[in-house]
Amino acid sequence: MGWAMIRYIDIKSRVRTEFIDITAELNEMLRAANAGNGVCHLFVLHTTAGITVNEGADLAVQGDMNRFLSKMIPNDPYFNHTEGNSDAHIKSSLVGTTLTLLVENGKLLLGTWQSVYFCEFDGPRSRRVALKIVPDE
Repeated sequence: MGWAMIRYIDIKSRVRTEFIDITAELNEMLRAANAGNGVCHLFVLHTTAGITVNEGADLAVQGDMNRFLSKMIPNDPYFNHTEGNSDAHIKSSLVGTTLTLLVENGKLLLGTWQSVYFCEFDGPRSRRVALKIVPDE
């Protein structure tokens, strides 16, 4: 299968909620794997974080998304979960913990303004994202 493999990205978030651009690190991993064309599957190994593709040129978009999610799902004591992070679990489920992206000529196939963001909802923490790189047959 050539370069089919699982790799990991380790992430250290700095605050409770933040969107961390991991596009460059993903592309570097693809380059190091000599990836040609295929698919890159991403999976967040946590229940209070997510992953998404969104605007990469204007950082105000990440702030807007973060504020909207926090307004829609506040960190409120009325939740029953005793760890006090139910809002993070709900945000993780809404944003999602998986992405499948196309790989073309060893790089992620993204639109002009698109970037891949790890979404921290319960930091600061050490986090991990699994990648499975699968070549075209």
